[in-house]
Amino acid sequence: MSLRRLNPPLHLLRAFCTVARFGGISRAAEALHLTQSAVSKQVQELERWVGIDLFERSRKRLSLTPAGERYEKAVSALLARLEAATLELITSSDGGGALHLSVLPTFAAKWLIPLLPQLHQLHPQVTLHFVPFVHGYDFSDPNLDCSILFGDGHWPGARSHYLAGNDVALIAPRSGVGEVEVRSPRDVPRCTLLRHANVPGAWQHWSEAHGVPLAGTLAGPQFDQFQTLIRAVSVGMGVALVPRCLVQDEITAGTVAEPLAQGGYTSDTGYWLCYPEARAHLAPLVRFRDWLLGLNAPARPAPGPGSA
Repeated sequence: MSLRRLNPPLHLLRAFCTVARFGGISRAAEALHLTQSAVSKQVQELERWVGIDLFERSRKRLSLTPAGERYEKAVSALLARLEAATLELITSSDGGGALHLSVLPTFAAKWLIPLLPQLHQLHPQVTLHFVPFVHGYDFSDPNLDCSILFGDGHWPGARSHYLAGNDVALIAPRSGVGEVEVRSPRDVPRCTLLRHANVPGAWQHWSEAHGVPLAGTLAGPQFDQFQTLIRAVSVGMGVALVPRCLVQDEITAGTVAEPLAQGGYTSDTGYWLCYPEARAHLAPLVRFRDWLLGLNAPARPAPGPGSA
């Protein structure tokens, strides 16, 4: 089989994917700015090229065959990657381009996204593409350039820069909502202690910082996101420990209370920008990193091994 047959022309693949997406020739022709006849001929030419029927034809609609469905999924993904690579190439000459990153959802919504208009104003040539966040990271994936992760700054094979999150606030329901009024650290053991699944030692650290034993204290529900933890506090389910950068808006608005001055603690964990050494000089990443590190963030802890 010749290599030429394995590489159908791009315009035929584009016509095929567009017809598949719209389920018919008419709307696909409008999207491609071609005549219906031209689109129909391109689809038929692709079918002759591969020697397989890609569509089942009825009077009103085209539907993909099982083979066509598999082929469309693969081809549409390749076309999307080609477009992204071309956009990055076109815009990279001015230090910009596309940056693919993953960010924890609560941190993205509460801290990063409100700051992005500033990034766009300073570096309009940098385009951010948020990819689905998964616990951990896989920088071997060509669709991921960097991540903002929660931890102590140590991830094998990655550079890491502290951003925020080591200032942890003790939050409680507003007055009249909670089960116990917290007027001193010694009131905390009488409350239901809400927990975050990824920070199992938070209450132990708080106990050590304030010299208040928590043995025998009622352990409350466990949550997997700080946003849901904050919401649980706001409706009176208990008290919680949350990075201040994620809850300051609710404290200011009075949705939750910060009952004690200096009632939190300084954690050895926080949010870090992480990326592999191989991408360290990627132009949009350099601009994004330098902008993040230039923000008025809380005092940064000293980086450990593997951090920068």
